[in-house]
Amino acid sequence: MNLKKVLKIILPLILGGFLVWYSISKVSIDTLLQYFKNANYWWISLGLFFGILSHLSRAYRWKFLLEPMGYKPDFGNSIMAVLVAYLVNYAVPRAGEVSRAAVMTNYEDIPFEKGFGTIVAERIADLLMMLIIITFTLFVQFDFIYELLTKNFDPTKIGIGLLLLFISGFIFTRYVKKAQSGIGLKIKNFISGLIEGATSIFKMKNKWAFIFHTVFIWLMYIAMFWATIPAVENLNVPFGAVLIGFIAGGFSIAATNGGIGLYPIAVAGAFALFGIPEEPASAFGWIMWTAQTAMIIVFGGLAFLMLPLYNKNKKTS
Repeated sequence: MNLKKVLKIILPLILGGFLVWYSISKVSIDTLLQYFKNANYWWISLGLFFGILSHLSRAYRWKFLLEPMGYKPDFGNSIMAVLVAYLVNYAVPRAGEVSRAAVMTNYEDIPFEKGFGTIVAERIADLLMMLIIITFTLFVQFDFIYELLTKNFDPTKIGIGLLLLFISGFIFTRYVKKAQSGIGLKIKNFISGLIEGATSIFKMKNKWAFIFHTVFIWLMYIAMFWATIPAVENLNVPFGAVLIGFIAGGFSIAATNGGIGLYPIAVAGAFALFGIPEEPASAFGWIMWTAQTAMIIVFGGLAFLMLPLYNKNKKTS
C-alpha cells in the first residue's frame, strides 16, 4: 500500500479524533452520558426504523439499473451488499461503493465495471436529491436566511459579493466550455457525466419507480433525523432547523468517516442559528450519530458474516 492510500485512511481518522475531542471539550462526557441515560429510546427506535426502510429501498432501487443489462440479483444479496458498503465507508471513505460492486461480482456474477457504473448513476441521482433539498430549504427559509445575512453582514457588501460571484461564475462557465485539456477539461467531463447520468434516468423503462424510490430514500433520511429529535428532553426544533441541521449533518458524513466527531458539531452549529442551546443540540448530534453508526455496524457486520452462509444455503437449495 503506497503512502497516498495510507494517508487517505489515516488522515480522516486523525481529523475525526480531533473533532471528537473538540466536541467533548464543549460539552463534557458526563453531561452527554446523562443525556443518553435520559433519552427516549422509543423515538430513537422509530428513527432507526426509518433508516432501515431507506436501506431496503436503496437495495430495491438498484434492480431498476441492473435489469436493463440482463441481471436480476437476489434481493437478499442486494440488501447485504448495501449494508456492507455502508460499513466499509466508516473505515475507508468512499470505498464502500467498490466493496458493494465487488460483493455482487462475487455472489451474483455481475461484472464489476457494470455494477460500479450503476452505483455511480445512483450517486448522481442522490446528488440531485440533495441539491433539491437544499434549494427547497433556501426557498422555505428565505426570510430567515435573508435576515440572518443582513443582520451579520453589510447589505452593500452582500450585493457586491453576489455580483462578483455572478461574474466569476460566468467567467468560469466560459472557461470550462472552451477547455480542451487540464483541470478545465476534467470539470467539463464531470459536469457532462452528471447531466448524462441525470437524463438517462428519464430514459429508463421503470423510471417512475426509480424516481419514487429515490425520493422515498431521502424522505426516510429526513424522517430518521426528525423522529430522533423528541428523544432529547427540552429540545424544541422548528421545521427550518430540521432541514438545515439535516443538510449540515449530511455534509459532515461526506467530509469524514461517517461524520465521526464532525456530525455533532455540524448539527449543533446549524441549530445555533435558530437560538437552540448548544448543550442539548450537541447531545442530540451525538445520540443521532451513535444510533445510525450502531445500526450500520450491527447490520453491516451481520451482512458481512451472512453473505457466504446465505449464498451457500441458496446454492444447496
